[in-house]
Amino acid sequence: MADGRTALEPLKAAVESCPIIDNHAHNLLLPAHVEAHPFESITSEAQGRALQDTFKSLSHLRAERQLRELYECPKDAAWDEILKKRAEWLHNDQEALIRKCLHGTHCILMDDGLGGAEQVLTYDEHDQYTPAVTKRIVRIETVAEYLMENILRKASEVDLEEERYLTDIWVLFTGEFERSIVDAIKDSDVAGFKTVVCYRSGLDVEPDYNDNLELQVSKPFEHYVQRAVRKRKYRIERKALNDFLVLKTLEILSDHTSGADLSKPLQFHTGLGDNDINLLQSNPAYLQPLIENYPAVPFVLLHSSYPYTREAGYLATVFSHVFLDIGEIFPMLSRDGQISAIRQSLELVPGGKLLYSTDGHWFPETYWLANKQFREALYEVLSEYVNRDDLTVAQAISMTKDILYNNANALYELKEPSPVLDLKGTGEANQKAIAWHPKPPLPAKVYDIQAFENFMQDNSAIQFVYVQWLDYMATMRVRIVPIAEFERLVKTGGRIGISRGNTGTLQNDVSTPAVNTTGQINLEPDLTTLRRTHKKDPLPSATVLCFWRDEDGSPIKECPRGGLNTLLDDLSSTHSITTLVGFEIEVTLLTRHPENADDPYAPLTTAHAWGTLTPQQWQQLPLLAEVATSLAEIGISIQQFHAEAGAGQYEFVLPPLPALAAIDTLIQARQVIYQIAATHGLRATLHPQPYPGIGTAAHAHISVSPPEKELAFFVGGVLKHLEAVCAFTMPEAVSYGRVVDDHWTGGTWVAWGTQNRETPLRKVSDGRWEVRCLDGMANIYLAMAAVIGAGLLGLKEGGAEIFMEKDCPYNPSRMSAEQLKTDYGIHRRMPTTIDEALEALDKDSDLKEIMANGLVWDFMAMKKVEQKMLADMPEKERRVWLIERY
Repeated sequence: MADGRTALEPLKAAVESCPIIDNHAHNLLLPAHVEAHPFESITSEAQGRALQDTFKSLSHLRAERQLRELYECPKDAAWDEILKKRAEWLHNDQEALIRKCLHGTHCILMDDGLGGAEQVLTYDEHDQYTPAVTKRIVRIETVAEYLMENILRKASEVDLEEERYLTDIWVLFTGEFERSIVDAIKDSDVAGFKTVVCYRSGLDVEPDYNDNLELQVSKPFEHYVQRAVRKRKYRIERKALNDFLVLKTLEILSDHTSGADLSKPLQFHTGLGDNDINLLQSNPAYLQPLIENYPAVPFVLLHSSYPYTREAGYLATVFSHVFLDIGEIFPMLSRDGQISAIRQSLELVPGGKLLYSTDGHWFPETYWLANKQFREALYEVLSEYVNRDDLTVAQAISMTKDILYNNANALYELKEPSPVLDLKGTGEANQKAIAWHPKPPLPAKVYDIQAFENFMQDNSAIQFVYVQWLDYMATMRVRIVPIAEFERLVKTGGRIGISRGNTGTLQNDVSTPAVNTTGQINLEPDLTTLRRTHKKDPLPSATVLCFWRDEDGSPIKECPRGGLNTLLDDLSSTHSITTLVGFEIEVTLLTRHPENADDPYAPLTTAHAWGTLTPQQWQQLPLLAEVATSLAEIGISIQQFHAEAGAGQYEFVLPPLPALAAIDTLIQARQVIYQIAATHGLRATLHPQPYPGIGTAAHAHISVSPPEKELAFFVGGVLKHLEAVCAFTMPEAVSYGRVVDDHWTGGTWVAWGTQNRETPLRKVSDGRWEVRCLDGMANIYLAMAAVIGAGLLGLKEGGAEIFMEKDCPYNPSRMSAEQLKTDYGIHRRMPTTIDEALEALDKDSDLKEIMANGLVWDFMAMKKVEQKMLADMPEKERRVWLIERY
């Protein structure tokens, strides 16, 4: 038995000495208000008469014994004697009592929305008692009630009779509420947010923001305002309004995620509370639909969700963004109740998803009792697991550090130093035992240095690198970096910083509402795209494409290339589906005539038709062959090239590659075509209709493997969201000149068909489909992200085998609308303008969410400014402007 105790000494020392990040607590009372609240409430949620029963509860009797220790009372001191000793501490040295109670607490995350500000210490006044500064947890209901009190303070019955008064108040309130939440997100003193909707109307929160608005918030808001004006009571406790506050906060948080693609956390009171809570509606299981709808917001389920700990544990296990807080039950429950709750938490929940809090409030003793009792209970549970060989001592110590400190430090991005444990005196053998726990892996290297060195060995003459990225408007941006600096960047794991504001400007640097004047993006070259440039490049150089990263090197969700990569990973990991994509590069070659201001461009060849080789075309074969040879020399093979239908129009067919590599190759191949043409005094353009009649597309052949779920992906997903997808795949007004019937451009109906070129989706063979509503003005990363994202949505809906839209074997334009609908389920038209496509995108909440709402908002804001700018140009000027840029 002695050997067993000795073996557990390191664990006991770790549990007792590990510093605590208290992830949920409240303010201490000012000295003048200490007597305003009954001290016996420290072990009970009961109030009034019911609180008098607490003196015979196990939780109170245990606390009595422990408080004798705290106040240094005789072991047999009665409750009155304990209170007398406490009064002496408060009178003689209250500061010393607080410091004693908070000993071992490293940092407090404080919900300062409980009680009046005039009764308590401010959150930052608690800094003097802990090594790290206190951070705020902003209670959203308190924010809303404070705003409404200020807005309605001078309102009267006369105001209520004004016709637009309530509407104006609603607009003012919602605007101020959003501004307050955004300000708090940006505030470094704010670690997260909290809602007490559990108290006000229950956790069965309406899960959809739009549906909530449709529930007519106006009537409850009207009643609330009337009550507030007449009674000067501002507490919000009407379900529609309380649900709105939660949903609005979740919407705002979703639009303000950090580098890890997660926002600041939102804490939910769950489980036990005082007698104004509906216990049945405090079950966190009600939150599951809400959790599913907001994957970018960490949900923290507070207070062990007692007595629904297992339900909360399930949610924290199956959703990566849900965390369970083991708090408040210390000292509210008996020892057995506390141990049972910890065991229930560990039944399912990984140790990395558990947080600890005291829920300390008013009195410093609440902190002390909670910490003491939690350490005792945690040790009892973990030591039992060690004795049963479920855990090693080292694993139990690691779990202790995670629950008490590491998990909160990571989730709330506190960036506090790693905890230091006092394990002195535990014996040399036991000190060594701790090393059995695997050390965390070293940070992954940013770059594959060996691959870079191999590349340079084969291309030693290179002196510059074009570091490139494609912006939202499909403009290629570039930094030219000398090779010595690029090598230093690779070997040190560095990145190139650019202003975030640059991502919100148009092709000619015109500013848009998407411009963010603060912060920066760090460009991380992807060495898998590193390739030397062609021989006619004026510099001995290479080119490389980038990801966007934040300051910590984490992905930025607004990155077009990175966002696509994330969706492809989801497709592969969740559905075991891989993709190959093959692109057709349709390009029109134009001669330059600068002397003709009205029409400075003309087709290179006019004796021209699809698949022909007229003498005029034959004379251009050296040029076309030079393009093909230049591509081959830099490692880009083409399968064939030929004349397309339009004057001066040619097509180069690229082989299929994995999706991201296919797009990278497409972009680099296009650059070679542009540049080789330029060396001959020509302009190669992707303009979708440089001349009336024949259009220029950028058809993409997408193969999914295995093909069994192809209909769910393409019909249930891509086709279902096609109108919104078009905002990305056909992003200019001129793009819609191709949305016509009987021109082999995909037609005007939202439809699909096997080998049917008059539908926007053509099935080529099992698993292989062609997206025909795509042109060269698209940011191809965004366009393909929209396609993949829509496909993922189709798979998520269950992958049904039967869909309304059937395989259409005929040209839809040759059939009546009734026949199309009855026989083939075809009933929707393709958007005919960019405005229609943007409107469809704005309404497609599912596609916006899967692509990241912030990205979509920026894209749409930029498009609106761009379209107005282009619409204000004369038609000829606009055409030239676009030809010169695409």
